[in-house]
Order: sequence, then structure tokens, then C-alpha cells
Amino acid sequence: MANHETSPRSATIFLGAALAFLTTMMGTTLPTPLYPIYQDEMGFSHLMVTVIFAVYAVGVISALLITGRWSDQLGRRPLLFAGLVLSGVSDVVFWQADGLGSLLVGRVLSGLSAGIFTGTATIAVMELAPRRWGNTSTLIATAANMGGLGLGPILAGVLATLFAAPLMLPFGVHFVLVLIAVACIWRAPEMVDRPEHIKLPLQKPKIPREVRSVFIPSAIAAFAGFMVCGFYTAAAPSFLGQELGYTNHALVGGVAGLLFIASTVGQMLQGRLPEASRLPTGCGVLFVGVLIVAWGIADETLTGFVLGAIVAGIGQGVAFRAGLGAVSAASSKENKSAVVSTFFVIAYVAISLPVVGIGLMGTVAGQQATALTFDLIVAVLCLVSLGLLLKRRAIQ
Repeated sequence: MANHETSPRSATIFLGAALAFLTTMMGTTLPTPLYPIYQDEMGFSHLMVTVIFAVYAVGVISALLITGRWSDQLGRRPLLFAGLVLSGVSDVVFWQADGLGSLLVGRVLSGLSAGIFTGTATIAVMELAPRRWGNTSTLIATAANMGGLGLGPILAGVLATLFAAPLMLPFGVHFVLVLIAVACIWRAPEMVDRPEHIKLPLQKPKIPREVRSVFIPSAIAAFAGFMVCGFYTAAAPSFLGQELGYTNHALVGGVAGLLFIASTVGQMLQGRLPEASRLPTGCGVLFVGVLIVAWGIADETLTGFVLGAIVAGIGQGVAFRAGLGAVSAASSKENKSAVVSTFFVIAYVAISLPVVGIGLMGTVAGQQATALTFDLIVAVLCLVSLGLLLKRRAIQ
């Protein structure tokens, strides 16, 4: 049984847990700049690439709903070890992938690892923080999550550009990082006392009536922001190559990763804004960002793609963290876990299903028209969220 008072809270152990979080999230976006290579070598259509990407969300959502409350019963460390094992096995599957089935299995395993880590690692990192660090632990947990998502495509793109075996080396390097992460979690103390009778309930989605006025605009904003994340990690590599002629894997990975790095910055900056204006500001910045992306798509210019990723990423980060904070604050203690879990499920549906729609529409209407339509939908969602927020403020 853990002794919480005597368990060491050293900076080394805390940063090790954050490194494990970052490493796991890196693994989930590692294939992004490699999709064009898979297309060339395995003969996939653009639609199939979006399906391969989207099954990742099946793993995430399954893990969120099934294991969302398990760490309170089993402890943080067993769940974190499980997530790292899944991440490592995913690397091995991708490393030896020889067809569609392997890629689908690898993505589901990667999604399961991310779903376990999204909730458990966030809590674990904050619990392991030295007390003197205060709120810094929340920022580091945020940076580990979104920063890991951003570093994944950057790392894979650079390795694929500079070295041979582009479909093997990124996963081999990440597997080594997973082993280091296992050692970090091994050194960490357990911060949870196991109950005498362990219960492993499912985390059922729930939106109580009292939080709906806050939840709906927050969830719409999160949906819009994660749609952009899905576009940059699933569809943008193909668009950059086929429509703009940019096939450098480091560039493709850098553009995709930039969105998540910008999101990390946005999440860190949102705390400096007045609480009431955080979510509307995030929606507004995201709206401007998708307009810039639309310019990049219509004009077929890399500048629009890069600048749009930065602005939309910052807006997504501000809106997501502000919305999550508002939803959490509005929820009662007994419903908070279920409401936050529902919020994450909506976000991960947004990152997956719409990009499959891009793949389907792209086979009929062409990539440029499809991307512009997608961009327009995101812009409309931003305006709907803003309208609901302003209406709620007027009523209050």
C-alpha cells in the first residue's frame, strides 16, 4: 500500500513520468509523414489512408470508456505500464507491417495506449509533481500530451528524410524511447491505495442537465478544433504532396507537428486570459486560423498551410483547455469523471470520422474542393459555438 506522505516527489521522477507521457503520445502521430510512402509501396488509395488513421480513434475511445476509472482501483503504475506495452507492441507491428491488416492493428494498439494515457498519465504527472512546483505540473502535463503529438510527425519525418528504411527506423527509435519510459515509470512510486474490493466499472458517457449549457458550446468548439487536428495528421500529407508538390517527409511531418506545438502554446497562454473570455477567444482564433488554411488550400500555397497551422493550433489549444476547464468546473464531484470522459470521446470522434468523410468525398470531388468544404464546416462550427456562448452570456 502506498504511503503518500513518505512517497518521494523528486523532480527527476516527476519529469520521468512526463517523459513517458510525451513518448506515448509521440507514438500515436509517428506514421503521419509516412502515409505517402505506404501509399506508394502498398498501393493504398487516399480513402484507405484516412481509414487507417481513423481506426486509431476506435482504440482511444474504447480505452477511455473501458479503463477510464481503473487507475483509481488498480493504481496509476499498472495502467501506465499497460499503455507503454501497447505503445511498444504497436511499434513492432508497424516495424514489420506488410499490408493493410498490420497497419490497422498497429493503429488500434496505438489508440489504446493513448486512451489509457490521456486520463491516467495526466493525473499521475500532477500527483508526482514536487509540491513546490504548484500549477507548473498542469502545464507540463499539457505540454507532454500535445507536445508529444507534435513531436511524433517531426521525428518520423526527419528520420525518414535523412536515413534509410523510413518505414522501420522511426518505430525502432520510438521503441527505444518506450523502454526508457518504462524505466521512468518503474522508478515512480504508486500514489493510489488499492481498495480491498476492486471494482472495474465502465466509464459511461454522461451529460447531466445542469452542465449542458456549458458543455454544448465547449464540445462544439472542441469538435471543430480536433477536426483540424485530424485534417493535418491524416489528409494534409497527401494534399501537400499531390496538390502542392511537397514530398519532403521532414517538411510534411513539420507542418503536421506544428499544429500540435501551437496547440500546446495556446493551452499555456489561455490561463492569462480573463476566464469569461477564454473560450470565445479560442473559437475566434480558431476561426481565423481555418480561414488562413482555406487561403492556403485555394491558392495552393505552403505559406497558408503553415501560418494556418500556427493560428488554428493556438486557437484549438485555447478553446480546448478553456472548454475542458469550464465543463469540469460546472460538473458535480460525482459526475465529473463521466462528463470529462464524454468530452474527450467527442474530441476523438472529431479527429477520426470527419477525415474518413474527406477520403470519401475526395474520391468524387477532388482533394481541393473536399478540403475547402471541410474547412467551411469547421468555420461554421466555430461560429455556432461563439453564438451559443454569446447567447448564454446575454441570458446571465
